[in-house]
Amino acid sequence: MTSDRSRSSLPAGYRSRQLTADDRGALLDLDTWAFPDPHAVADFDELPLPLTWERAVGVEAEDAPGGGLAAIRASYPFAHFPVPGATLPTAGLTWVGVHPQHRRRGLLTAMIDDHLARCREPLSALFAAEAPIYGRFGYGKAADDLRISVPRGAALRDVPGAADHTVRVEHGDRASHGELVARLHQAPGMPAGPAGINRPGWATRESEALWESYWADPKSFRASGRESLRVVVVERDGEPRGYATFRRTMDWQVTGPRGTVHLGDVVALDAAAARALWGVLLDLDLMSSTDPFLLPVDDAVMSLLVDPRAAGARVTDNVWVRVVDVPAALAGRRYQADVDVVLGVTDARLPENAGAWRVRAAAFGEASCERTEAAPDLELDVRELGAAFLGGTSLAALAGAGLVVERSAGALAHASAAFGWPLAPACGWVF
Repeated sequence: MTSDRSRSSLPAGYRSRQLTADDRGALLDLDTWAFPDPHAVADFDELPLPLTWERAVGVEAEDAPGGGLAAIRASYPFAHFPVPGATLPTAGLTWVGVHPQHRRRGLLTAMIDDHLARCREPLSALFAAEAPIYGRFGYGKAADDLRISVPRGAALRDVPGAADHTVRVEHGDRASHGELVARLHQAPGMPAGPAGINRPGWATRESEALWESYWADPKSFRASGRESLRVVVVERDGEPRGYATFRRTMDWQVTGPRGTVHLGDVVALDAAAARALWGVLLDLDLMSSTDPFLLPVDDAVMSLLVDPRAAGARVTDNVWVRVVDVPAALAGRRYQADVDVVLGVTDARLPENAGAWRVRAAAFGEASCERTEAAPDLELDVRELGAAFLGGTSLAALAGAGLVVERSAGALAHASAAFGWPLAPACGWVF
Protein backbone atom coordinates (compact mmCIF):
# COMPACT_ATOMS: atom_id res chain seq x y z
CA MET A 1 0.00 0.00 0.00
CA THR A 2 1.16 3.53 -0.60
CA SER A 3 1.75 6.20 2.04
CA ASP A 4 -0.66 8.84 0.70
CA ARG A 5 -3.64 7.81 2.84
CA SER A 6 -5.55 10.57 4.53
CA ARG A 7 -5.03 10.72 8.29
CA SER A 8 -7.36 12.07 10.94
CA SER A 9 -5.81 15.23 12.35
CA LEU A 10 -5.33 15.58 16.06
CA PRO A 11 -7.63 18.12 17.68
CA ALA A 12 -6.29 21.56 18.45
CA GLY A 13 -3.94 21.65 21.42
CA TYR A 14 -2.32 18.26 20.77
CA ARG A 15 0.76 17.08 18.92
CA SER A 16 2.24 13.63 18.29
CA ARG A 17 5.82 12.46 18.39
CA GLN A 18 7.78 9.22 18.28
CA LEU A 19 8.60 7.92 21.73
CA THR A 20 12.04 6.74 22.83
CA ALA A 21 13.40 4.69 25.69
CA ASP A 22 13.73 7.95 27.63
CA ASP A 23 9.91 8.07 27.73
CA ARG A 24 9.64 4.80 29.64
CA GLY A 25 8.42 6.40 32.87
CA ALA A 26 5.90 8.66 31.15
CA LEU A 27 4.57 5.77 29.05
CA LEU A 28 4.13 3.50 32.08
CA ASP A 29 2.44 6.31 34.01
CA LEU A 30 -0.01 6.94 31.15
CA ASP A 31 -0.64 3.20 30.87
CA THR A 32 -1.60 2.97 34.56
CA TRP A 33 -4.04 5.86 34.01
CA ALA A 34 -5.62 4.19 30.99
CA PHE A 35 -5.62 0.73 32.63
CA PRO A 36 -5.90 1.08 36.43
CA ASP A 37 -3.23 -0.92 38.23
CA PRO A 38 -2.56 -1.37 41.96
CA HIS A 39 1.19 -0.99 41.45
CA ALA A 40 3.16 2.23 41.35
CA VAL A 41 5.22 2.95 38.25
CA ALA A 42 8.37 2.29 40.28
CA ASP A 43 7.15 -1.27 40.87
CA PHE A 44 7.72 -1.98 37.17
CA ASP A 45 11.42 -1.10 37.27
CA GLU A 46 12.29 -4.81 36.99
CA LEU A 47 10.01 -5.30 34.00
CA PRO A 48 11.62 -5.08 30.56
CA LEU A 49 9.39 -3.27 28.07
CA PRO A 50 8.98 -5.26 24.83
CA LEU A 51 8.30 -2.17 22.74
CA THR A 52 9.79 -1.50 19.34
CA TRP A 53 10.39 2.16 20.14
CA GLU A 54 10.47 3.37 16.55
CA ARG A 55 6.85 2.16 16.32
CA ALA A 56 5.73 3.82 19.57
CA VAL A 57 3.89 7.14 19.27
CA GLY A 58 2.80 9.52 22.00
CA VAL A 59 0.25 12.33 21.87
CA GLU A 60 1.12 15.34 24.00
CA ALA A 61 -1.15 18.03 25.35
CA GLU A 62 0.52 21.26 24.33
CA ASP A 63 -0.59 23.09 27.46
CA ALA A 64 0.49 20.35 29.88
CA PRO A 65 3.62 20.99 31.99
CA GLY A 66 6.57 19.48 30.14
CA GLY A 67 4.31 18.30 27.34
CA GLY A 68 2.73 15.48 29.34
CA LEU A 69 1.44 12.42 27.48
CA ALA A 70 -2.29 12.41 26.81
CA ALA A 71 -2.34 9.20 24.74
CA ILE A 72 -0.07 6.44 23.45
CA ARG A 73 -0.03 3.67 20.89
CA ALA A 74 2.53 1.24 19.53
CA SER A 75 2.75 -1.82 17.30
CA TYR A 76 4.81 -4.97 17.06
CA PRO A 77 6.26 -5.76 13.61
CA PHE A 78 5.24 -9.42 13.30
CA ALA A 79 7.03 -10.58 10.16
CA HIS A 80 5.52 -14.09 10.29
CA PHE A 81 2.02 -13.85 11.72
CA PRO A 82 0.21 -17.18 11.07
CA VAL A 83 -2.75 -17.04 8.69
CA PRO A 84 -4.48 -20.02 7.05
CA GLY A 85 -1.75 -22.06 5.37
CA ALA A 86 0.88 -19.30 5.44
CA THR A 87 2.28 -16.34 7.34
CA LEU A 88 1.87 -12.64 6.59
CA PRO A 89 3.59 -9.51 7.90
CA THR A 90 1.23 -8.03 10.47
CA ALA A 91 1.26 -4.95 12.65
CA GLY A 92 0.33 -5.99 16.18
CA LEU A 93 -1.39 -2.89 17.55
CA THR A 94 -0.73 -2.53 21.27
CA TRP A 95 -0.28 -0.14 24.20
CA VAL A 96 -3.26 1.94 23.07
CA GLY A 97 -4.40 4.24 25.83
CA VAL A 98 -5.83 7.69 26.54
CA HIS A 99 -5.55 9.59 29.82
CA PRO A 100 -8.99 10.01 31.49
CA GLN A 101 -8.64 13.80 31.35
CA HIS A 102 -8.33 13.69 27.55
CA ARG A 103 -11.13 11.25 26.64
CA ARG A 104 -13.84 11.99 24.09
CA ARG A 105 -11.70 14.44 22.13
CA GLY A 106 -10.93 12.31 19.07
CA LEU A 107 -7.44 11.18 20.14
CA LEU A 108 -8.14 7.46 19.66
CA THR A 109 -9.61 8.02 16.20
CA ALA A 110 -6.61 10.12 15.16
CA MET A 111 -4.16 7.52 16.50
CA ILE A 112 -5.83 4.57 14.77
CA ASP A 113 -6.07 6.42 11.46
CA ASP A 114 -2.40 7.35 11.77
CA HIS A 115 -1.55 3.72 12.55
CA LEU A 116 -3.37 2.51 9.45
CA ALA A 117 -1.77 5.23 7.33
CA ARG A 118 1.73 4.26 8.47
CA CYS A 119 1.08 0.51 8.29
CA ARG A 120 3.25 -1.26 5.72
CA GLU A 121 1.85 -4.70 6.53
CA PRO A 122 -1.21 -6.24 4.83
CA LEU A 123 -2.83 -6.86 8.22
CA SER A 124 -3.17 -5.23 11.60
CA ALA A 125 -4.17 -7.32 14.62
CA LEU A 126 -4.92 -6.59 18.26
CA PHE A 127 -6.50 -7.71 21.52
CA ALA A 128 -9.40 -5.43 22.38
CA ALA A 129 -9.68 -4.11 25.93
CA GLU A 130 -13.33 -3.33 25.17
CA ALA A 131 -15.09 -5.25 22.41
CA PRO A 132 -17.24 -2.40 20.99
CA ILE A 133 -14.31 -0.08 20.26
CA TYR A 134 -12.47 -1.40 17.23
CA GLY A 135 -15.23 -2.49 14.87
CA ARG A 136 -15.74 1.10 13.81
CA PHE A 137 -12.13 1.17 12.62
CA GLY A 138 -12.60 -1.94 10.45
CA TYR A 139 -11.30 -4.59 12.87
CA GLY A 140 -13.31 -7.82 12.95
CA LYS A 141 -13.38 -10.43 15.71
CA ALA A 142 -11.32 -13.10 13.99
CA ALA A 143 -10.79 -15.61 16.81
CA ASP A 144 -12.21 -16.74 20.12
CA ASP A 145 -10.60 -18.45 23.07
CA LEU A 146 -11.79 -20.81 25.76
CA ARG A 147 -11.87 -20.07 29.49
CA ILE A 148 -12.35 -23.12 31.71
CA SER A 149 -11.80 -24.16 35.31
CA VAL A 150 -11.15 -27.88 35.56
CA PRO A 151 -11.68 -29.64 38.91
CA ARG A 152 -8.65 -31.45 40.29
CA GLY A 153 -8.58 -35.08 39.31
CA ALA A 154 -10.97 -34.67 36.39
CA ALA A 155 -11.02 -37.90 34.40
CA LEU A 156 -9.23 -37.87 31.03
CA ARG A 157 -9.58 -40.28 28.14
CA ASP A 158 -6.68 -42.61 27.50
CA VAL A 159 -4.32 -41.88 24.61
CA PRO A 160 -1.87 -44.55 23.40
CA GLY A 161 1.71 -43.50 24.14
CA ALA A 162 0.86 -41.01 26.88
CA ALA A 163 2.41 -43.23 29.57
CA ASP A 164 5.70 -43.28 27.65
CA HIS A 165 6.39 -39.68 28.69
CA THR A 166 8.45 -38.52 31.64
CA VAL A 167 7.79 -35.28 33.51
CA ARG A 168 9.92 -32.41 34.84
CA VAL A 169 8.37 -29.78 37.14
CA GLU A 170 10.77 -26.86 37.64
CA HIS A 171 11.20 -23.17 38.31
CA GLY A 172 10.77 -21.42 34.98
CA ASP A 173 13.70 -19.44 33.62
CA ARG A 174 15.07 -18.56 30.23
CA ALA A 175 18.44 -20.21 30.71
CA SER A 176 16.84 -23.60 31.32
CA HIS A 177 13.72 -23.41 29.16
CA GLY A 178 14.03 -20.54 26.70
CA GLU A 179 15.14 -22.54 23.67
CA LEU A 180 12.64 -25.34 24.37
CA VAL A 181 9.69 -22.95 24.73
CA ALA A 182 10.59 -20.95 21.62
CA ARG A 183 10.90 -24.12 19.54
CA LEU A 184 7.74 -25.89 20.72
CA HIS A 185 5.54 -22.78 20.76
CA GLN A 186 6.08 -22.13 17.07
CA ALA A 187 5.80 -25.74 15.88
CA PRO A 188 3.08 -26.18 13.20
CA GLY A 189 -0.36 -26.89 14.60
CA MET A 190 0.35 -25.72 18.11
CA PRO A 191 -1.03 -26.46 20.54
CA ALA A 192 -1.49 -30.20 19.93
CA GLY A 193 -2.65 -29.69 16.36
CA PRO A 194 -2.26 -32.25 13.59
CA ALA A 195 1.17 -32.18 11.99
CA GLY A 196 1.34 -30.09 8.85
CA ILE A 197 -1.69 -27.89 9.66
CA ASN A 198 -0.89 -24.49 11.11
CA ARG A 199 -3.04 -22.67 13.65
CA PRO A 200 -3.90 -19.18 12.37
CA GLY A 201 -3.26 -16.40 14.86
CA TRP A 202 -0.82 -18.50 16.91
CA ALA A 203 1.83 -15.77 16.95
CA THR A 204 5.24 -16.38 18.43
CA ARG A 205 7.39 -13.65 19.94
CA GLU A 206 9.60 -12.46 17.13
CA SER A 207 11.92 -10.08 18.98
CA GLU A 208 14.49 -10.38 21.73
CA ALA A 209 12.57 -7.76 23.71
CA LEU A 210 9.37 -9.84 23.65
CA TRP A 211 11.18 -12.97 24.82
CA GLU A 212 12.92 -11.01 27.56
CA SER A 213 9.54 -9.76 28.72
CA TYR A 214 8.08 -13.29 28.57
CA TRP A 215 10.65 -14.64 31.02
CA ALA A 216 10.58 -11.64 33.36
CA ASP A 217 9.28 -12.54 36.80
CA PRO A 218 9.03 -9.33 38.84
CA LYS A 219 7.08 -9.09 42.08
CA SER A 220 4.36 -7.16 40.25
CA PHE A 221 3.49 -10.39 38.39
CA ARG A 222 2.68 -12.14 41.66
CA ALA A 223 -0.64 -10.42 42.32
CA SER A 224 -3.19 -12.10 44.56
CA GLY A 225 -0.58 -14.34 46.12
CA ARG A 226 0.65 -16.02 42.96
CA GLU A 227 3.98 -17.79 43.18
CA SER A 228 6.99 -17.31 40.91
CA LEU A 229 6.90 -18.81 37.42
CA ARG A 230 6.93 -22.63 37.17
CA VAL A 231 7.22 -24.97 34.17
CA VAL A 232 6.07 -28.52 33.46
CA VAL A 233 7.93 -30.29 30.65
CA VAL A 234 6.88 -33.68 29.26
CA GLU A 235 9.49 -35.70 27.38
CA ARG A 236 9.64 -38.93 25.42
CA ASP A 237 12.99 -40.70 25.06
CA GLY A 238 14.68 -37.58 26.36
CA GLU A 239 13.08 -35.30 23.74
CA PRO A 240 10.77 -32.49 24.93
CA ARG A 241 7.25 -33.02 23.55
CA GLY A 242 5.26 -30.42 25.45
CA TYR A 243 5.32 -27.84 28.20
CA ALA A 244 3.11 -25.61 30.31
CA THR A 245 3.85 -22.54 32.41
CA PHE A 246 1.94 -21.96 35.62
CA ARG A 247 1.66 -20.14 38.94
CA ARG A 248 -0.26 -21.50 41.92
CA THR A 249 -2.22 -19.69 44.61
CA MET A 250 -3.21 -21.15 47.97
CA ASP A 251 -6.54 -20.88 49.74
CA TRP A 252 -6.74 -22.69 53.08
CA GLN A 253 -10.34 -23.53 53.94
CA VAL A 254 -11.77 -25.28 57.02
CA THR A 255 -12.60 -28.19 54.73
CA GLY A 256 -9.08 -28.36 53.38
CA PRO A 257 -6.77 -26.66 50.87
CA ARG A 258 -8.46 -25.10 47.85
CA GLY A 259 -5.56 -23.89 45.74
CA THR A 260 -5.73 -22.90 42.08
CA VAL A 261 -3.29 -23.61 39.24
CA HIS A 262 -3.17 -20.59 36.93
CA LEU A 263 -1.85 -21.70 33.54
CA GLY A 264 -0.03 -19.64 30.93
CA ASP A 265 1.17 -21.51 27.83
CA VAL A 266 -0.04 -25.08 27.32
CA VAL A 267 1.69 -26.60 24.29
CA ALA A 268 2.08 -30.21 23.14
CA LEU A 269 3.38 -31.73 19.91
CA ASP A 270 0.74 -34.46 19.66
CA ALA A 271 -2.21 -36.06 21.43
CA ALA A 272 -0.07 -38.37 23.57
CA ALA A 273 2.01 -35.47 24.84
CA ALA A 274 -1.15 -33.44 25.49
CA ARG A 275 -2.63 -36.29 27.55
CA ALA A 276 0.58 -36.64 29.54
CA LEU A 277 0.78 -32.90 30.16
CA TRP A 278 -2.85 -32.45 31.24
CA GLY A 279 -2.56 -35.50 33.48
CA VAL A 280 0.05 -33.60 35.50
CA LEU A 281 -1.67 -30.21 35.44
CA LEU A 282 -4.95 -31.61 36.76
CA ASP A 283 -3.44 -33.46 39.72
CA LEU A 284 -1.13 -31.11 41.61
CA ASP A 285 -1.20 -31.44 45.41
CA LEU A 286 -3.23 -28.95 47.50
CA MET A 287 -4.99 -27.65 44.39
CA SER A 288 -8.73 -27.80 43.77
CA SER A 289 -8.88 -26.49 40.19
CA THR A 290 -6.74 -25.73 37.14
CA ASP A 291 -7.55 -22.54 35.23
CA PRO A 292 -6.01 -22.19 31.75
CA PHE A 293 -5.76 -18.89 29.91
CA LEU A 294 -6.35 -18.28 26.16
CA LEU A 295 -6.94 -21.85 24.99
CA PRO A 296 -8.13 -22.33 21.41
CA VAL A 297 -11.80 -23.30 21.30
CA ASP A 298 -10.84 -26.68 19.82
CA ASP A 299 -8.02 -27.36 22.29
CA ALA A 300 -7.31 -31.04 22.87
CA VAL A 301 -8.28 -30.88 26.55
CA MET A 302 -11.99 -30.49 25.71
CA SER A 303 -11.93 -33.79 23.84
CA LEU A 304 -9.74 -35.45 26.47
CA LEU A 305 -12.07 -34.60 29.37
CA VAL A 306 -14.56 -37.37 30.10
CA ASP A 307 -16.90 -34.71 31.54
CA PRO A 308 -16.20 -31.47 29.64
CA ARG A 309 -19.32 -29.86 31.15
CA ALA A 310 -17.64 -29.82 34.57
CA ALA A 311 -15.03 -27.39 33.22
CA GLY A 312 -17.69 -24.65 32.92
CA ALA A 313 -16.48 -23.57 29.48
CA ARG A 314 -16.94 -19.95 28.42
CA VAL A 315 -15.90 -18.38 25.13
CA THR A 316 -14.58 -14.85 24.73
CA ASP A 317 -12.99 -12.85 21.95
CA ASN A 318 -9.32 -13.38 21.17
CA VAL A 319 -7.54 -11.71 18.23
CA TRP A 320 -9.19 -8.99 16.13
CA VAL A 321 -7.95 -8.51 12.55
CA ARG A 322 -7.99 -5.49 10.27
CA VAL A 323 -7.30 -6.03 6.55
CA VAL A 324 -5.08 -3.10 5.53
CA ASP A 325 -4.22 -4.25 2.00
CA VAL A 326 -7.05 -6.35 0.52
CA PRO A 327 -5.26 -7.88 -2.50
CA ALA A 328 -2.04 -8.69 -0.60
CA ALA A 329 -3.96 -10.19 2.32
CA LEU A 330 -6.38 -12.33 0.30
CA ALA A 331 -3.63 -13.60 -2.01
CA GLY A 332 -1.33 -14.27 0.94
CA ARG A 333 -3.45 -16.89 2.72
CA ARG A 334 -4.62 -20.35 1.60
CA TYR A 335 -8.17 -21.69 1.24
CA GLN A 336 -9.48 -25.12 2.24
CA ALA A 337 -11.64 -25.51 -0.87
CA ASP A 338 -11.45 -24.38 -4.47
CA VAL A 339 -12.71 -20.83 -4.74
CA ASP A 340 -13.49 -18.34 -7.50
CA VAL A 341 -15.53 -15.52 -6.03
CA VAL A 342 -15.90 -11.76 -6.48
CA LEU A 343 -16.09 -9.87 -3.21
CA GLY A 344 -17.60 -6.40 -3.10
CA VAL A 345 -15.76 -4.70 -0.21
CA THR A 346 -16.58 -1.42 1.51
CA ASP A 347 -14.00 0.41 3.61
CA ALA A 348 -14.78 3.85 4.97
CA ARG A 349 -11.27 4.47 6.35
CA LEU A 350 -9.06 3.07 3.57
CA PRO A 351 -10.89 3.79 0.30
CA GLU A 352 -8.25 2.02 -1.80
CA ASN A 353 -9.59 -1.24 -0.35
CA ALA A 354 -13.12 -0.56 -1.57
CA GLY A 355 -14.46 -2.15 -4.74
CA ALA A 356 -14.79 -5.56 -6.35
CA TRP A 357 -12.01 -8.13 -5.86
CA ARG A 358 -11.82 -11.52 -7.57
CA VAL A 359 -10.32 -14.23 -5.37
CA ARG A 360 -9.19 -17.45 -7.05
CA ALA A 361 -7.43 -20.48 -5.56
CA ALA A 362 -7.26 -24.24 -5.63
CA ALA A 363 -7.77 -25.94 -2.27
CA PHE A 364 -4.66 -25.42 -0.11
CA GLY A 365 -2.80 -23.96 -3.10
CA GLU A 366 -1.57 -20.51 -3.96
CA ALA A 367 -4.18 -17.80 -4.35
CA SER A 368 -4.64 -14.63 -6.37
CA CYS A 369 -6.70 -11.51 -5.73
CA GLU A 370 -7.22 -8.87 -8.41
CA ARG A 371 -9.47 -5.87 -8.81
CA THR A 372 -12.29 -6.53 -11.28
CA GLU A 373 -15.21 -4.78 -12.96
CA ALA A 374 -17.36 -7.88 -12.53
CA ALA A 375 -20.45 -7.72 -10.35
CA PRO A 376 -19.83 -8.98 -6.77
CA ASP A 377 -20.97 -12.44 -5.75
CA LEU A 378 -20.83 -11.39 -2.09
CA GLU A 379 -20.85 -7.95 -0.50
CA LEU A 380 -19.33 -7.17 2.89
CA ASP A 381 -17.50 -4.53 4.85
CA VAL A 382 -13.78 -4.78 5.56
CA ARG A 383 -14.71 -5.45 9.20
CA GLU A 384 -16.43 -8.72 8.23
CA LEU A 385 -13.55 -9.57 5.91
CA GLY A 386 -11.22 -9.28 8.91
CA ALA A 387 -13.55 -11.39 11.03
CA ALA A 388 -13.50 -14.21 8.45
CA PHE A 389 -9.84 -13.86 7.51
CA LEU A 390 -8.31 -16.38 9.94
CA GLY A 391 -10.90 -19.04 9.15
CA GLY A 392 -12.62 -19.04 12.52
CA THR A 393 -15.70 -16.98 11.65
CA SER A 394 -18.00 -18.31 8.94
CA LEU A 395 -19.09 -16.00 6.14
CA ALA A 396 -22.42 -17.83 6.26
CA ALA A 397 -22.79 -17.02 9.95
CA LEU A 398 -22.08 -13.37 9.24
CA ALA A 399 -24.66 -13.49 6.45
CA GLY A 400 -27.15 -14.86 8.95
CA ALA A 401 -26.66 -11.63 10.91
CA GLY A 402 -27.12 -9.53 7.77
CA LEU A 403 -23.43 -8.58 7.62
CA VAL A 404 -22.62 -10.42 4.36
CA VAL A 405 -25.00 -10.20 1.39
CA GLU A 406 -25.14 -12.94 -1.24
CA ARG A 407 -25.68 -11.60 -4.78
CA SER A 408 -25.00 -14.83 -6.72
CA ALA A 409 -26.87 -17.99 -5.76
CA GLY A 410 -24.57 -20.57 -4.16
CA ALA A 411 -21.63 -18.20 -3.76
CA LEU A 412 -22.04 -17.95 0.00
CA ALA A 413 -21.77 -21.68 0.65
CA HIS A 414 -18.73 -22.12 -1.58
CA ALA A 415 -16.92 -19.08 -0.17
CA SER A 416 -17.72 -20.06 3.42
CA ALA A 417 -16.20 -23.49 2.88
CA ALA A 418 -13.12 -22.00 1.24
CA PHE A 419 -12.47 -19.32 3.87
CA GLY A 420 -12.65 -21.82 6.76
CA TRP A 421 -9.68 -23.70 8.19
CA PRO A 422 -9.25 -27.11 9.91
CA LEU A 423 -7.88 -25.63 13.15
CA ALA A 424 -9.59 -22.82 15.05
CA PRO A 425 -7.56 -19.60 15.15
CA ALA A 426 -6.21 -18.29 18.45
CA CYS A 427 -3.25 -16.46 19.90
CA GLY A 428 -1.83 -17.91 23.11
CA TRP A 429 -0.69 -14.60 24.62
CA VAL A 430 -2.01 -11.06 24.83
CA PHE A 431 0.11 -8.62 22.87
